Amino acid sequence: MQTPKSKQPHSRDYEAKNLLVLEGLEAVRKRPAMYIGSTDTRGLMHCLWEIIDNAVDEALAGFGDRIEVVLDGDGSVFVADHARGIPVDTEPRTGLSGVEVVFTKLHAGGKFGNSSYNATGGLHGVGASVVNALSTRLDVEVDRGGATWSMSFRRGVPGVFDGDGPNAAFTPQSGLRKTGRVAKGVTGTRVRYWPDRQIFLADAELSLSHLHDRARQTSFLVPGLALDVADRRGDEPSRETFVHVGGITEFADFLAHDAPLTDVIRLQGHDAFVETVPMLDDSGAMTPTDVERDLDVDIAVRWGTGYDTTVKSFVNIIATPKGGTHVAGFERGLTRAFVKSLDGTRLLKAGEEIIKDDCMEGLTAVVTVRLAEPQFEGQTKEVLGTPPVQKLVTGIVERELAEFLTSTKAAVRPVARTLMEKVVNASRTRVQARAHKENQRRKNALASSALPPKLKDCRSTAVDGTELFIVEGDSALGTANVARNSEFQALLPIRGKILNVQKASVGDMLKNAECASIIQVVGAGSGRTFDLEAVRYGKIIFMADADADGAHIRTLLATLFFRYMRPLVEAGRIYSAVPPLHRFELINPKRGYEKYIYTYSDAEYQRKAAELTKRGQAFKDPQRYKGLGEMDADQLADTTMNPRHRTLRRLTVDDAAAAERVFEMLMGNDVGPRKEFIVEGAYALEADRIDA
Repeated sequence: MQTPKSKQPHSRDYEAKNLLVLEGLEAVRKRPAMYIGSTDTRGLMHCLWEIIDNAVDEALAGFGDRIEVVLDGDGSVFVADHARGIPVDTEPRTGLSGVEVVFTKLHAGGKFGNSSYNATGGLHGVGASVVNALSTRLDVEVDRGGATWSMSFRRGVPGVFDGDGPNAAFTPQSGLRKTGRVAKGVTGTRVRYWPDRQIFLADAELSLSHLHDRARQTSFLVPGLALDVADRRGDEPSRETFVHVGGITEFADFLAHDAPLTDVIRLQGHDAFVETVPMLDDSGAMTPTDVERDLDVDIAVRWGTGYDTTVKSFVNIIATPKGGTHVAGFERGLTRAFVKSLDGTRLLKAGEEIIKDDCMEGLTAVVTVRLAEPQFEGQTKEVLGTPPVQKLVTGIVERELAEFLTSTKAAVRPVARTLMEKVVNASRTRVQARAHKENQRRKNALASSALPPKLKDCRSTAVDGTELFIVEGDSALGTANVARNSEFQALLPIRGKILNVQKASVGDMLKNAECASIIQVVGAGSGRTFDLEAVRYGKIIFMADADADGAHIRTLLATLFFRYMRPLVEAGRIYSAVPPLHRFELINPKRGYEKYIYTYSDAEYQRKAAELTKRGQAFKDPQRYKGLGEMDADQLADTTMNPRHRTLRRLTVDDAAAAERVFEMLMGNDVGPRKEFIVEGAYALEADRIDA
């Protein structure tokens, strides 16, 4: 019986003739993802980074202070610099011009030794040649030696086009052409290429926002370098120039989104290490050779009042989003510096320990190192692998940061102590949060004694639709307990005004019984460990009296949630109940009127009284509620708790930075701005509106 074709066994022939040898740039076109990571938008952008980074490497070496990038409407990309220009003389081993070697030979360039570049982003000598191989057309012009030299390529093959664009007729031809003259001393390189749509996915496109982000980032890392980005695609061309002289100090400030606890601190140092690398000897053989490498470390750190951590790392201005030995060294040095500095204080109690996460809470850091020929994992250079870097960076960070933390300078000492207190409080919060998280699970946790006994929980175990009312005072609790729908409404009473957490430390907040109860009942932890998915209720509703004290209590509660449970606020799950201020009881109400009418402000009261009088509707002297406890259960349910009739105000955050400033002004330690705010408000207040 014949074996079906799909089931035919593979041939057992396996000889030298079966081997496929990919010559030159064929390997790049056969396996592009090996060189650029992918063939989607990410890979398309990586090609652009390779060309831009070559120009940036020249700026790093001290040549050229401007780079131009243009995304053109015909699908091409143009990059120009005003640096030294690619060498145009003949490379002796290949007999080709320097330009042709750079764009057609893998692992060829000026970055394998220390003669042309000390610290570069390009290392493997494949960047320009890979872009060339993956382009339907690439044109390069070099100004050098008083002349303009030109060369074109089609999918990596040198030649001549008889017109513009990638579809022009093409004749293969090796060699550099002299196409013009320039003033002596004028140098630079211009590259225009059309990505090959046979390689890249149909939906891959060049992202202007990503290009802007990369240009902005580079301008921070190379102070004084201007990157001019133009987009000529579409009907609305744009152009933007990025240049920053403040370096990574300015970069750290740009990345931070919370109020500063410290100014930006620069941790800088220089060291050297010996690395064994293969080197070409005089006979052309590769010989293991010990080479001394210089390492420059420059790190900008800044702590804020928030909890999020942002660390951006770079090697020779190339971003390493997955870190590497330099980031590992930074984190270890950071932790050691705090542990060493805290040993000389009484801030840390016996049995308490500091870990990396405590030190990095609220940290914004830009970690940069520069060294010759760093070892990256792959051509995409996302991870630095040079082993000696970790130990050297650890030593520099530990020394420089410990010097700051233990400084006796009058301007530095209080800031350093505040920073160390933040780290200690972060450690205590971590321990407390872990205990909370272990003890608090959704509704089945109610079976344990972890939840406060004063909580009046609801029967429903579904998050959606359940509500937690945080109620001011025991008197209101009794009425609210009768008024609520116990199927989905839970009650948590608080006694008076809770702690102002904007002024208090994390430790003090956790020691406060009311704050701890609220965090415990919400069930999702606090600060960095807050888990929105673990919240036990769909809505959190503040229910306080409609007077000045009630407003103060709502503000204190809002401060607690914004500072320690912010994702709940950002998710729009925090509300404030709106209880009525007045009640009209109508005498023999006319058709269309209920017996009781409620108003929620003095202005509404005045309008309603005038309306009833005008219509001839008699009513008893209106009752003004001084607190929630004055209502009976039916009144509280109808006006404040029943979803069909009540009014809720949702607390939202449109601008986190602005909200942070308002909370700090109203609730923080600095009295001056708050006094100014109150005085300005007093002049705007009408005297007859004061309820006295």
